[in-house]
Amino acid sequence: MKKINRLDEILTEKGIYNREIAKLLNKSDQTVSRWINNHRQPSVTDLYEIAKYLKIDIRDLLYPSEWVKKASK
Repeated sequence: MKKINRLDEILTEKGIYNREIAKLLNKSDQTVSRWINNHRQPSVTDLYEIAKYLKIDIRDLLYPSEWVKKASK
């Protein structure tokens, strides 16, 4: 399965647990776990709230797409 979001990496870097994000967004632990494992993807609104909470750019939560990689060369 192709990874789309970087939630696992970012949360690990910041020392934040899934439970904190679940509580922040009023979601179940299982939902956040599915996002972290890239089995499901959070909505743009949820990504925005996560980025705001972590004080990072929302783009840092996503892997760059192939066209972005090609454009930067």
